[in-house]
Amino acid sequence: MKLYNSITKQKEEFKPIAGDKVTIYSCGPTVYNYFHIGNARPFIVFDVLRRYLEYRGYNVVFVQNFTDIDDKVIARANELGLDYLEIANRYIDEYYKDAKGLGIRKASIHPRATENIDAIIELVEKLFETGYAYEVNGDVYFRALKFTDYGKLSKQPIEDLVSGARIEVDERKEHPIDFALWKAAKLGEPAWDSPWGRGRPGWHIECSAMANRYLGPTIDIHSGGVDLKFPHHENEIAQSEAANGCRFANFWLHNAFLNIDNQKMSKSLGNFLTVREIAEKYGYEPIRFFMLSAHYRSPLNYSVDSMTQASAALERLYTAKRNLEFIAENGERGELDGNDNSVLSGLDKNREAFIGAMDDDLNTADAVAAIFELVRDINILVNNTPKVEFAKACLERLYELADVLGLMRRDDEDELSAEIEALIEKRSLARKNRDFAEADRIRDELKSRGIVLEDTPQGVKWHRI
Repeated sequence: MKLYNSITKQKEEFKPIAGDKVTIYSCGPTVYNYFHIGNARPFIVFDVLRRYLEYRGYNVVFVQNFTDIDDKVIARANELGLDYLEIANRYIDEYYKDAKGLGIRKASIHPRATENIDAIIELVEKLFETGYAYEVNGDVYFRALKFTDYGKLSKQPIEDLVSGARIEVDERKEHPIDFALWKAAKLGEPAWDSPWGRGRPGWHIECSAMANRYLGPTIDIHSGGVDLKFPHHENEIAQSEAANGCRFANFWLHNAFLNIDNQKMSKSLGNFLTVREIAEKYGYEPIRFFMLSAHYRSPLNYSVDSMTQASAALERLYTAKRNLEFIAENGERGELDGNDNSVLSGLDKNREAFIGAMDDDLNTADAVAAIFELVRDINILVNNTPKVEFAKACLERLYELADVLGLMRRDDEDELSAEIEALIEKRSLARKNRDFAEADRIRDELKSRGIVLEDTPQGVKWHRI
């Protein structure tokens, strides 16, 4: 498997540090609101990375943090007149609801910044010992220029980083690019005791401390959105390697931006969309499918058309699933013969194409294409061999690949109510009695309610529209 390493700007063969164990730290949400559609992209993409590595036999320890103390959390709490912890807890719960809908599995560990204050303080103390940290009236800063590799992720001169970034202006800093490790307490803000007085951690130090505590000083993969490259990930590298004296992460993976109707998402443009809002209109799974329809390093554009197309493509998968389930219940009985098994083995090429795509820097776009090729081949085969065991074997292959991408998770919400089941049975009886007018009336009634019937030699099939 090869992954594009942002720090070397090339694809490299992925080899874990410890054999079959893979350690991943993926930046999670700052919990002050529902997460937006742009946030969803890294959450989904790196959930797929984890799933695929597990599919290939690795034991993955996946850590995704919650930033539950931050300027944005405090501002939202003040706006609503609530305690910061109440805001954080509320939106952590809301994150889990949306994440579950999107098929994002819970991380192995979901650490919270406020539960790791001791680890943060310990890491800052190490930076004092190595000469990288200095204090000014209870605020603690990192000496960025002392770290000679500063900028190795951004690949830009220090001068460009200073002028092109939102640097916190503070004349007390030794250099403009120095960043906060610890912030002195302000009136009305939450604070914790530290060797430098009461205060709270800076944003960047939180992730370094939690990655170090739960995964060790060197991890296999660190991931997040491209917007986090600088300053967040750059600062994580500097403070982690300055404190521990070793490489922080062997691979850095970053997904590209997501735009809304070809514009950058912003509240001022009125195109700020949360996952919750979009899911209420289209459902969660089409969002996930849409995110995986492009390579994670390619820009992606959200639009009504893109969601409509994603929903339609998903329905093709569910139609194939329903057809196979129907044959599995109503098809010919009997064991598969040599020819059947030979035909099934021909589907191995679809799995190989899927694996080849995923091994090539997690190319989910080509992996999705391989699944649709599998569906096309299965549709042809089951028309020729409508056997129960054959359909079950095809269904198993479809689920195998779809599960790696976290797709086709829907329990058949298409379970019919007793009333609709009765109508289908009534129509079958009308056809048996050659009352075709009544049968057609029932068919039309069901269609008006979104249920389409299909008469086959094996019985009546149905699907929603």
